[in-house]
Amino acid sequence: MYNKNLDHEILKLIEAQPEISEGDIACTLSVPEELVKIRIENFKDTRQKILIMGNGNNISNIKMTLEAEDYNVVKVNVVKAPEGFSALEVVKSEKPDLVLLDTGLADIEGFKICRQLKASSRYWWIPVMMLSESDGVKNRVEAFESGADDYVSTPFNPLELRARVGMILRRTRI
Repeated sequence: MYNKNLDHEILKLIEAQPEISEGDIACTLSVPEELVKIRIENFKDTRQKILIMGNGNNISNIKMTLEAEDYNVVKVNVVKAPEGFSALEVVKSEKPDLVLLDTGLADIEGFKICRQLKASSRYWWIPVMMLSESDGVKNRVEAFESGADDYVSTPFNPLELRARVGMILRRTRI
């Protein structure tokens, strides 16, 4: 059963019987109880998720700026990816609505990760905003040639960052 259909069936059962247990849902739908628990847990946080892949002080500032965001257009859930990671595995496990990607990651060049994401049949649609300490034209051009949807140089203006993030997330909902 596909996730959307499973989610729909779970919600129908919960609406019909608000006190139904996860075990009873699993039994009724013939799926593992652990899967039902995971799907129900995913219902609880409906905020849009932003995955930050990078290192350094700017990442902490970006995380604080976006977590403090309380305007109505975009609510975000920020996850910081650890160093030494497989970018595609992190995207697979986190299922972000937007990836903020530092161009100067320690293990692998950010442009290469962007190319991998955009070449993937599973993740090409996830928008990527590149972050860089360099404001040079060469970096911006390489970011866009890598498939990036936007580019922000650091230090960033918090108002501009929120506006750019909001614009990308609105655009993906259309």
